Amino acid sequence: MNNVERFNPPGMAFPGMSQAVGCGDFVLVSGQVALKDKQIIAVGDPTGQTEQVFRNIEAVLAEAGLTLAHVVSLRCYLTSAEAYQAYAVVKNRIFTDNPPAASAMVVTALVLPEIMVEVEAVAWRHALAKAVEV
Repeated sequence: MNNVERFNPPGMAFPGMSQAVGCGDFVLVSGQVALKDKQIIAVGDPTGQTEQVFRNIEAVLAEAGLTLAHVVSLRCYLTSAEAYQAYAVVKNRIFTDNPPAASAMVVTALVLPEIMVEVEAVAWRHALAKAVEV
């Protein structure tokens, strides 16, 4: 795989995984959770967790020279249907003009019990990027 790039922002590297992998025109972002300074934040607050998730996605994409405006697909895992509403509000605020393809599913658990939201993203390097804010 000669044209594969791996992206790990400072402080976000974990053994056995890359935060993102660039394959040609696409950058695949690993599932991001509300992790900041190696701590889960906003425990019990799906809005706060979702905002941190998108800040983490933004940081990973920045390592690849991209922004949230390059995102063309999202996959979200939630630990409750109630958390979806908070996730949707944040996602819709970020992606107003050109929303990505998206799916969301409720799962029985994520890797740690404090985590309520996990989001994977796919970015296309040639997207007509327009600045978006978390």
